[in-house]
Amino acid sequence: MKATAKAHTNIALIKYWGKRDETLILPTNNSLSLTLDGFYTTTTVTFRDDLSSDTFFLNDQAITGEQFNRVSTFLDLIRSETQATNLYAEVRSTNHVPTAAGFASSASGFAALAAATTRALDLSISDQDLSRLTRQGSGSACRSIYGGFVEWRQGTKPDGSDSFAVQVQPAEHWDVRVAAVVLSDTMKKVSSREGMKRTVNTSPFFSGWVNSIPYDLELIKQGIKDRDFEKVGNIAEANCLKMHATTLGANPPFTYWHATTLAVMQEVQTMRERGIPAFFTIDAGPNVKVLYLPKDEATVKKALLDIPGVHDVIVSRSGQGVTYL
Repeated sequence: MKATAKAHTNIALIKYWGKRDETLILPTNNSLSLTLDGFYTTTTVTFRDDLSSDTFFLNDQAITGEQFNRVSTFLDLIRSETQATNLYAEVRSTNHVPTAAGFASSASGFAALAAATTRALDLSISDQDLSRLTRQGSGSACRSIYGGFVEWRQGTKPDGSDSFAVQVQPAEHWDVRVAAVVLSDTMKKVSSREGMKRTVNTSPFFSGWVNSIPYDLELIKQGIKDRDFEKVGNIAEANCLKMHATTLGANPPFTYWHATTLAVMQEVQTMRERGIPAFFTIDAGPNVKVLYLPKDEATVKKALLDIPGVHDVIVSRSGQGVTYL
């Protein structure tokens, strides 16, 4: 009973920030992302009769503590759907994503884990059901089941049965590029989960953020359909800034940005003043993602690499959904 799956990370253009249910990981708003081909996780799950507990290896290192507990708890969730409740698994993941530095490593990680585990257990499951299941490991991971542009529907039912991701447009619809600007590969001081919880509970800006999402979402989906880069870029950048504003209003306040984060944001704005269409977005971490069109790739990459404090710039195209190896 063994399977290997590969899943790519995604970058949210309309952010997921806040939960209405912590246990089931039900969001307070819809979100929309672009799956990236440049960052991914490959995971092999093997159920073995000789194991008395689960084991988890990440990049060939045995993992314990909270990371292991999240993986084992998620395996329990899948096992509960089968007759394999007494089987334990060896999980081996290779992460081609900087972990916990704002590059959504948990998205590709849990998407690959869910896909490999269900395949190893020979579960017949649709992409929609796989997305719904994956959500319970990591919220943003439910979007990584699909390629291209993907919307995670928040749903309204208390049991979360109507909260899952759907593909808005396939990867082939539009060649939008994303430059991942690597500033830091260190662990964040405030995790995404803790940051969301603190913001929801204490930030006076949070309700305004939630109320703004339906309008942003409607406009950006039309922009994607029409391949209107200026519209999509402007909405994504503004949505990102609104999300991060909620963290400054939290108690105690916090931010994921570093000084170099601000320098990259300013350089992107300067590029636009020079006539190069480029827009930034930032998830829960210091690293910046820059949206641009293929014709400007060399110019954008050079400008970003020239910024002091930038360690690397990794370019991506629109990526595919989960695959099995």
